[in-house]
Amino acid sequence: MPVPFHMAFPVRDLDETRAFYGGVLGCAIGRDAPTWQDFDFFGHQLSAHVTESVRDGSGQVDGQNVPIPHFGAVLSMNEWVALSDRIRAAEVPFLLEPQIRFPGQPGQQGTFFVLDPSGNALEFKGYGDMQGLFAHNTGMMPE
Repeated sequence: MPVPFHMAFPVRDLDETRAFYGGVLGCAIGRDAPTWQDFDFFGHQLSAHVTESVRDGSGQVDGQNVPIPHFGAVLSMNEWVALSDRIRAAEVPFLLEPQIRFPGQPGQQGTFFVLDPSGNALEFKGYGDMQGLFAHNTGMMPE
């Protein structure tokens, strides 16, 4: 079992953040205070803090612009498909639609991006073989 990470990130409203992370994504809700909320994000601790933030960067991955910064979760392919279906059913728009990246190469993965209600970019990756998580494609640097 990997060691869980902790990440604190900015949000604009805790109620809409709880609805998205707890309701849409299905994350268990943890400790809280008037200005922050913890979530069990696929076995990792996220702390949403009410604050103002600026987000306007992007980077190139496999020929597509992806938002920078972003964070997310690495899931089995079955979990990834189920989550993408859940997000679609909740009518949350995809920033980048579910797709297969690096087909037939080491590191083949499903990926999609969504924005949370505060505009934080989330990427969800799905692997049929978790050994591909740190695979290196010839001529490509790992993300």
